Amino acid sequence: MRLRYVVPVLTAVLLSGCGDSFTPVDLYMAKTPECRDWQEGSRYNLPRGVSISTTSPQVQADGSTEFTFVYLVPRGERAMFLSREYLVTAPHGPVLAKAELVSFYQRATNSRAEIVDVIPKVPDMLVAGATGDETIWRVRLRVKEKLPERFDVQPPAFEIALTKYPMRTFTYRYFAERKAPGLCS
Repeated sequence: MRLRYVVPVLTAVLLSGCGDSFTPVDLYMAKTPECRDWQEGSRYNLPRGVSISTTSPQVQADGSTEFTFVYLVPRGERAMFLSREYLVTAPHGPVLAKAELVSFYQRATNSRAEIVDVIPKVPDMLVAGATGDETIWRVRLRVKEKLPERFDVQPPAFEIALTKYPMRTFTYRYFAERKAPGLCS
């Protein structure tokens, strides 16, 4: 008789551990107000194996700055953008510029880098292909405006499996010793 009561409770406890539990980690990349420590790159993991990563931006000969973000989406998954804007902001402050799209392409992780599909705009959704374990989505952005010594970049947030998730704000500053802007914490 007791087993009849224990089984449903045990089943409910076990099932409650399944699914996506997500606690955002370090939504704001800078750990100090000065943001003095250089970082080679930054990766932000979202539920269901989706992630976004970036490295330091590149200043172009014309004075513009290019940023690259790489999304990984596992086979069978998809992530819908909640907007299509990549915003450059003052630290915890107002929008300074909207980054312009240079290129957006995707390829399976098991295909050669030369075989890519270039997309002319930020798509509505990132959908993993069936030919690889993960699909790489790479976006290059350009900001023509002169950027301040310290700034942030906010990629658009996602909806994954009908749940909206916040996106990390990536933090940057100019490093005089490197004579270049870089990710900072």
